[in-house]
Amino acid sequence: MTRPDHRGDGDGWVECAAGHRHWGRYGAAGLLAHRADAMGTQEVLLQHRAEWSHFGGTWGLLGGARASHETAVQAALREAAEEGAVDASDVRVDGRYDDDHGGWSYVTVIATASVALKARPSGGESIDVVWHDLSRVEGLPLHPGFAASWPLLLAAMAPLTVVVDAANVMGSRPDGWWRDRAGAARRLVTDAAAIARLGIPADQLPDGLERALLRHWWPQVVVVVEGAARPVALEASTVTVVAAPGSGDDEIVAQVEQARLESAPVLVVTADRELRSRCTRAGAAVVGPRWWLGLGPVA
Repeated sequence: MTRPDHRGDGDGWVECAAGHRHWGRYGAAGLLAHRADAMGTQEVLLQHRAEWSHFGGTWGLLGGARASHETAVQAALREAAEEGAVDASDVRVDGRYDDDHGGWSYVTVIATASVALKARPSGGESIDVVWHDLSRVEGLPLHPGFAASWPLLLAAMAPLTVVVDAANVMGSRPDGWWRDRAGAARRLVTDAAAIARLGIPADQLPDGLERALLRHWWPQVVVVVEGAARPVALEASTVTVVAAPGSGDDEIVAQVEQARLESAPVLVVTADRELRSRCTRAGAAVVGPRWWLGLGPVA
């Protein structure tokens, strides 16, 4: 929320379809940053709201009204910087949850924070900004809107991991990939980075994937390469590229098992029948290359 003397074009009260008043002419957005501390304890960053604000004195997310030109993610990161001195470079956006009230919505942007993230009250809208142990959040005096969404948000904090069987996906495109396997893998990694950056709308995710009711996901993408494509793993990329030391299938299953240890939903992209069966047994959902190739441009 923004003080009246710092008004933007989104500041102002509106009434939703249920007749309730909400702050933000174009809706509002907040940042749900979470991380594991140095001891491995899961914690979430919350704002103790200034007394003058709506539901002042309660705990909630760093957030406020969206401007007309902003996406929900942009608004949430801006508000977190203004109210809690949060550096956007210290968080990775994983998903968004839309709490739609009919004519007005609050978007919670879920993000994994680095251990290095520092936060403090800034801008006069926070009594305090504190990392709280997840197990203690329900015991706090919470903002009513945040309290209502908290059970779903808690279930949505594990980011979606997409593991791509590079050899299988490359083999599904008759584009001469076999003449330059490293080059084909490089193109696939470029596409993967674009998909990770743009994210995946929830309605495009396949059935059978364990996931919370989010509107949009920004997945962690792991591309597994093998054989002549292994050198691509040494090149800089915004996604994780893993060179299988032996069998590519074994490495893909290992990646699934690692993600599942962290309770993350996992989606594997492959058409290999045996590998699909192994990944399913390991707790992953599986989809074919056609789905993956339909998400973004082919470089």
